[in-house]
Amino acid sequence: MNDIAITLLLIAALFVILGSGVWIGLTLSGVAWIGMQLFASRPAGDAMAVTIWGSASSWTLTALPLFVWMGEILFRTRLSQDMFRGLAPWMQALPGRLLHVNVVGCAIFAAVSGSSAATCATIGKMSLPELKSRGYPEGISIGSLAGAGTLGLLIPPSIIMIVYGVSAEVSIAQLFIAGVLPGILLAALFSGYLMFWAWRNPALVPPPDAPMNLGQKLRESRHLLPVIGLIVAVLGSIYAGIATATEAAAIGVLGSLVISALQGSLNWATFKESLLGGTRLYCMIALILSGAAFLTLSMGYIGLPRHLAEWIGSLGLTQWQLLAVLALFYILLGCFLDGISMVVLTMGVILPTIQKAGIDPLWFGIFIVLVVEMAQITPPVGFNLFVLQGMTKKEIGWIARVTLPFFFLMIAALVLIWLFPGIVTALPERMRS
Repeated sequence: MNDIAITLLLIAALFVILGSGVWIGLTLSGVAWIGMQLFASRPAGDAMAVTIWGSASSWTLTALPLFVWMGEILFRTRLSQDMFRGLAPWMQALPGRLLHVNVVGCAIFAAVSGSSAATCATIGKMSLPELKSRGYPEGISIGSLAGAGTLGLLIPPSIIMIVYGVSAEVSIAQLFIAGVLPGILLAALFSGYLMFWAWRNPALVPPPDAPMNLGQKLRESRHLLPVIGLIVAVLGSIYAGIATATEAAAIGVLGSLVISALQGSLNWATFKESLLGGTRLYCMIALILSGAAFLTLSMGYIGLPRHLAEWIGSLGLTQWQLLAVLALFYILLGCFLDGISMVVLTMGVILPTIQKAGIDPLWFGIFIVLVVEMAQITPPVGFNLFVLQGMTKKEIGWIARVTLPFFFLMIAALVLIWLFPGIVTALPERMRS
């Protein structure tokens, strides 16, 4: 049987098993087992046991449950309400006024969360009722939150970066640092669009709140101190070389527990809820990663990644053409799979291809994160769309439509990091030197 027939058979098996309602992690393991059993000489059972154990016991992966738990703890604090109080006075002078709280709030919370869904839900819980009560249009309020919520994947610490780093064997600390400037760029594009929208629709922007002097603004800003302190502790320890990503995650958990205790929101019930919520999410991710590791091994024995890379290389595509094809591929894949599944499912095949094309795996990691961000607001399986539907009771199609301008801004960000790769690589290179 040739490579095309094998590939089609395995893809068919993947969709049949997924369509029957089997969990994604088990589906990946099942497809890998079929491939090993039919087309490889190594015993499938032995390969599965060794690979899944090796994947699940990775020390690098330890950072993931800790960052997930940190986000769960912060989700149950008053952090979002305090952030609104601290940010609102400074946003009044900007065109669009308090709409920028969505973008800046998501950017700040992303720096201590790592989850797009958690960022979107936490900031939305705080900002949407406030914006609605002050008369801001629902379309731009919800659209800007859906777009800005995706910053939880790009601004470190990021769960998807940890998953990519483990799958692609790229330094997680380097990925974290590489995501800083692209995250700021994307937040700036979002805020720039809000200013443009406000300029085009001045009648839809409510009047400003009562003016505050500098002293009053600074007093309100004290509510930002807990989250800023946590950001400095987590990211500063990584950038200063004091801690690894895993150690920084432990610092983050400790810091979030301290903040929760100081705010009076830490009790046995919230502690147990955060621990169980983090455990459930991590177990799902770990199962997907284990299945993907076995699938990658299976594909390697069959030889599909090598043959695919050779075939793509024979097409004579330039780097930008290859990246354009991959971006389209991931956007389409994002219509059916979540971001983590997209990354772990495809890395075994895609990595040899991009390495043969001479693309830096570190830069490609940020490219992948940006494209996965786009998938977060792509129906029908856009996680941020689901989060906002649950919060607002609006139709998925309506939410996707008001989010569309921010989708195009992400495409603009992809073009910018391609034209100016230093946006991604400058900080990691400085850290290495």
